[in-house]
Amino acid sequence: MQERPFKIFSGSKSRYFAEKVCNALECPLGNMIIEHFADGEFAVSYEESIRGKQVFLIQSTFPSSDNLMELLLMIDAAKRASAKSIVAVIPYFGWARQDRKDKPRVSIGAKLIADMLAAAGINRLIAMDLHADQIQGFFNVPVDHLYASRVFVDYLKQLKETGNMVIATPDVGGTKRASAYSKFLECPMVICYKLRKKANEVSDMQIIGDVRGMDVLLIDDIVDTAGTITKAANLLIENGANSVRAIASHAVMSDPASERVDQSMLKEIIFTDSIPYSQKSNKVKIISVAPMFAESIMRVCNNESISSLYVV
Repeated sequence: MQERPFKIFSGSKSRYFAEKVCNALECPLGNMIIEHFADGEFAVSYEESIRGKQVFLIQSTFPSSDNLMELLLMIDAAKRASAKSIVAVIPYFGWARQDRKDKPRVSIGAKLIADMLAAAGINRLIAMDLHADQIQGFFNVPVDHLYASRVFVDYLKQLKETGNMVIATPDVGGTKRASAYSKFLECPMVICYKLRKKANEVSDMQIIGDVRGMDVLLIDDIVDTAGTITKAANLLIENGANSVRAIASHAVMSDPASERVDQSMLKEIIFTDSIPYSQKSNKVKIISVAPMFAESIMRVCNNESISSLYVV
């Protein structure tokens, strides 16, 4: 293979994704060792020269926090090894739901993570479907914000041809995202309005709009315990919907999410592979966004625009 001006490395839990990106770019995955010690501490070392190279570090920061710590150590090691520039490629940016003070005396986790990455030494961030767009403003380095809609729309166009599609959002916070899909696909939109007693627990939900006789597509960015999206699906069927499908960018899928999806009225739910989904569910479909990230990496290296990758 021809020598490239960049190198791609991966943290331990995102190696599956980095290998797909490297296959798309037809380049080898960089050689790096993460050594673990008995007390839980670990150390990072690059086993090849990266001096003067543009280094892309692929690591989603999903739980546990070891993934974030691995990324920080990878950045620090690359900086000390004289990398020309360091690009953090974070398909799933964890702690993104802590993007504001929604009550007194709470942390803003997303801002803290942004500051930690900057202090470690990144020169650029590539991420996908941040929970809130304003998180880009937490960084003082360029942020390339990708959208999973690039890989979803072809699948959705096929669904649209088979029935009367209506776009739905499982909560008011996702209205902007659902509205973008609604306009692009030229479909009507409804909203599921929910009330929470506490985090990850929905106390009540109502539908704003008519879904009788329609094939509903729920749009979300993150599915954690799947309580909201399954409750919305069941409520939509009760209100006369013919079928309910869902798409979401990030399959956090904490227990008992898979069980809830299997027992719900959802016909299927489609995720990207930004987070490894190890549990089994016949209703879950995974679409890879690795080729999209590979193309973004090449465009960054060639100083080309990536805005044409945006669909919705």
